[in-house]
Amino acid sequence: MVGRKDNASANSVEVVALNTHYGDRQILHNVNVTVKKGEIMVIMGGSGSGKTTLLNHLLGLLSPSSGTIRILGQDLGGLTPLEHQRLRTRTGVAFQSGALFSSMSIGDNIALPLREHTKLDETTIGIMTRLKLEVVSLAGFEDLKPAELSGGMIKRAALARAIVMDPELLFCDEPSAGLDPVVASSIDDLILRLRDAMGMSIVVVTHDLDSTFKIADRICVLDRGKVLALDTVEAIRASTDIRIQNLLNRRTEEAELDPDAYLRRLLGPGAAQTNGANRS
Repeated sequence: MVGRKDNASANSVEVVALNTHYGDRQILHNVNVTVKKGEIMVIMGGSGSGKTTLLNHLLGLLSPSSGTIRILGQDLGGLTPLEHQRLRTRTGVAFQSGALFSSMSIGDNIALPLREHTKLDETTIGIMTRLKLEVVSLAGFEDLKPAELSGGMIKRAALARAIVMDPELLFCDEPSAGLDPVVASSIDDLILRLRDAMGMSIVVVTHDLDSTFKIADRICVLDRGKVLALDTVEAIRASTDIRIQNLLNRRTEEAELDPDAYLRRLLGPGAAQTNGANRS
């Protein structure tokens, strides 16, 4: 398979020393991640680990507090709005909910990027739209509305729209979330076929372990905003890090209780001053 070979020195994604704050709270801590050309990178971690924040940075929706993000060789921090728009035409995004326009047919949803970003005639757009529907096994469904599709079909349609412009880099947010195991497995198979057929790099954010182990070339494990590990599936499975094993085996971590910190949270702002005055 294309992505299983380390046959390219170029990286589709390079994240260097990325730090992010929401107000005074730091969310990402010195994150370093690379995605090789033609590989599937899965970003996983528990709730609040920073997965969505990292994805939003890769999509250019958030600006870092510090650090560098390069997508397809271009530094996001140095792009003009026009350059950023051009870069987006080289990437595709399949959103968790599908994000299809409910008032438009499936065919029109998929054709939308072509109509917005190219000067192709309608005949060519129609051919390309039907071709991508064939790729995701939705041939003949172009006239239906999203409300008429099942959850798995919506995921497939979202993937068709994400690849309609033949992107070099594809982002997938929880592609199998909310699906039964059989349908989820078919989505995994589709992602593998897309990578192999189109040679694209794919970044998948998911908490689904079965999906992760099936499609990933490498896995980036986030924990509390830090990269806990970035390695192959086999290496992640064999890791002796207790936090990784807790994640893989769905074990909760027992947090140590700091009585003073717990009291301050209960008392709210100004608790430290009040507490200090009482002690004096």
